[in-house]
Amino acid sequence: MNKTIRPLTLAVSFALLSASAHADTVKVAFIDPLSGPFAPVGQNQLKSFQLIADMATQQKWAGDHKIEVVGFDNKASPQESLTLLKTVIDQGYRYITQGNGSGVGLALLDAINKHNERNPGKEVVFLNYAAIDPDMTNSKCSFWHFRFDANSDMKMEALTSYMAPNKDIKSVYIIGQNYAFGQAVSRSAKEYLKRKRPDIKIAGDDLHPIAQVKDFSPYIAKIKASGADTVITGNWGADLALLIRAAKDADLKANFYTYYGVTTGVPTAMGAAGADRVKIVGNWMVNNEKFAGKEIVEAFKKKYNDDYYAAQTHSGIGMLAQAIKAAKSTDPVKVAFAMEGAKFNSVNGEVMMNKADHQLQQPLYIGTWTKTNGKDIKYDQENTGYGWRMDKKIDAYLANQPTSCQMKRPGA
Repeated sequence: MNKTIRPLTLAVSFALLSASAHADTVKVAFIDPLSGPFAPVGQNQLKSFQLIADMATQQKWAGDHKIEVVGFDNKASPQESLTLLKTVIDQGYRYITQGNGSGVGLALLDAINKHNERNPGKEVVFLNYAAIDPDMTNSKCSFWHFRFDANSDMKMEALTSYMAPNKDIKSVYIIGQNYAFGQAVSRSAKEYLKRKRPDIKIAGDDLHPIAQVKDFSPYIAKIKASGADTVITGNWGADLALLIRAAKDADLKANFYTYYGVTTGVPTAMGAAGADRVKIVGNWMVNNEKFAGKEIVEAFKKKYNDDYYAAQTHSGIGMLAQAIKAAKSTDPVKVAFAMEGAKFNSVNGEVMMNKADHQLQQPLYIGTWTKTNGKDIKYDQENTGYGWRMDKKIDAYLANQPTSCQMKRPGA
């Protein structure tokens, strides 16, 4: 009897071991600021990833595989990020995510390309959730890089198309952070406005050091003196909160068209003074036509007493999980191939990862900061009693941009 039971026991043990080995924990290294002036944004987005990763694990988006996101503080520094990249690779991470700063994103992208070329079999995939310099999916595109936010040109296409019919806009002042993304916003704002509304005057164009300006009143004084009725800015985090606060203190009447009015700290800085004057272009807002994503917003608020606003965390984890399931593997090369051209139902509708350049194609939204009313503006931010009213949803194909990407793929 023992002779028959023993092999059976061994067979069951091996089967369990095999199943356990097959159901890997896929660990994603989040490399972004968790200290310093941009810490509130980084911490919010790390929690956003972790909430969605827990949801993906519980609902088996990747089959039996668990997804875990672990935070690493890069202090918003490209050099610190490169040191952390080496650390996480040595610890066995094969997926990294980053978003706060295209300067950091470009540095990581270059380092990952070099690592993968030198270390076949130990490849790393870069899940970019918010570094939106267009070059990253154009001249610097890479098979190893997937972007889940719309790039800055896509957002500017949507924003200027929305602005163009408004004849009250006569003079625009552009202000932004002096790095790759801020420079891209400045370039595209001037180029697209000239194409769509050549009569609009560019009253000024300022770039300031990122995360170094504590008092924006001199910049606001210049904007006020210029007579501009509209401000376009790509600023985010503390740089946008301080800019808005300075505008409020100086009673600047110009309307603000922003990329990141939604980021942590900015809603509080705006308060009632920003109502009906601050606008945003983004890939989602909870006060959408059907309140799609409200369950995530409510779960996030309950768990962290904070606001969920980074829809690309849902698209990023969702598409990663779906690709793992489709590839029947956690191997980064197989998963990357499975992500190309894939579609996914995210909180902002069906999104598609463009195979040509690995830029996610998705709807974009224009919204205005407005007092909540319990109807179309149900959800506020930072307990201010104000939230984003959806003004227009722009289909993905309308914001789509041509790409110069000539991608090299493994084995090609």
